[in-house]
Amino acid sequence: MSALFTVHGGAFLALCSMALASYLCRVGGVWLMDHLPPSPPLKRALQALPGSIILATVLPLGMKGGVSALCGLAAALLMMILTRKDLAALSCGMIVVIALRQWGF
Repeated sequence: MSALFTVHGGAFLALCSMALASYLCRVGGVWLMDHLPPSPPLKRALQALPGSIILATVLPLGMKGGVSALCGLAAALLMMILTRKDLAALSCGMIVVIALRQWGF
């Protein structure tokens, strides 16, 4: 049983090194953004980032989910544009997906 939980030194060192590198990248990015003024193109890129992350996450799920999922995404997007309320958009999209799947789409 103890052989299951043993970690080889090289694997542990690699894991710790990757964790340290990840931490330094995050801290370095925060430090850099505090000490350097962002250029106008960088400001625009940072402002567009949340939307692009949402699209990169949700669109593949919509494509995989078929017609009902794509219609749900479209309904959620439309509701978000109309109301600017996250919960209303989420609810609308889920209702559309549930209804279409009940009807066989």
